[in-house]
Amino acid sequence: MNSGATKREAREKLLEAARRPEIDIVPVWRLDRWGRLAEALDLTTPAGRAMAGLLAIFAEFEREILRERTRAGLAHAPLNGKQLGRPLTAVVHAAEIRKLHRAGVSKSEVARRVQIGRTSVRRILGARS
Repeated sequence: MNSGATKREAREKLLEAARRPEIDIVPVWRLDRWGRLAEALDLTTPAGRAMAGLLAIFAEFEREILRERTRAGLAHAPLNGKQLGRPLTAVVHAAEIRKLHRAGVSKSEVARRVQIGRTSVRRILGARS
């Protein structure tokens, strides 16, 4: 189980070594991957509060960068022929649904044959009734 709720023994040993000061620096690839840093920050000191503020600023910066990249990807997807949104399901069967219904097949039976929901059948038939 890889959640923040589990005890990470190696991480705890590393934190203890840093508190003793057996080690001076703990390089971290990504700060959000390090886990909860609250226990390492003393928010009663000016330096601790400043560090917490800096961490909040960088977390917000990372969210903004992610938002920018997401928007750029969404804008670029249609240019590459990617269809955004949910895949079309019932609409691709609209002609077949109408044909079966005109032939006297019940809406429930149409839904069973086409393998879509009855509500989708009713919605398609109601659109051009």
